[in-house]
Amino acid sequence: MSSPSGDSAPESTGPPDRQTLRLLERQLASDPLVATAQFEPDPYEPRLLRASLATEQYPDSVTTARIDVRWFTTNDFSIHYLEDRSSGQWECRWDRHPNTHNARVHFHEPPTGASVSDLELSSLHPLDIYATVFEAIERRIETL
Repeated sequence: MSSPSGDSAPESTGPPDRQTLRLLERQLASDPLVATAQFEPDPYEPRLLRASLATEQYPDSVTTARIDVRWFTTNDFSIHYLEDRSSGQWECRWDRHPNTHNARVHFHEPPTGASVSDLELSSLHPLDIYATVFEAIERRIETL
């Protein structure tokens, strides 16, 4: 197990944390920005939680928007935000996992997710991470 501060890195992310994925699914189900949320491959063995966002809150140039959430028993995670736009894809990602490119907790910058920067989070609790991500998405929608 890794330390909550994110300093000690195990060799892998470990298996999916089904309890945390279900907690986040309940949160997504109550969020007005979310149209649908579903587990992949299924609710019995979830490895990914995918949420489609309500596109009526976006300008017409955004055809779809979604969040892909992976959470692991090591408290590692990946939350990938994607917009399909008439001009192409716009994406970013919040990550905590073992890697060689940055700190364990890092952010893949929009619009392509190719640039990576270290990320400081005050808490690694799943609902705090959720709040951080959705605050960023709401700011994104406002700027559009």
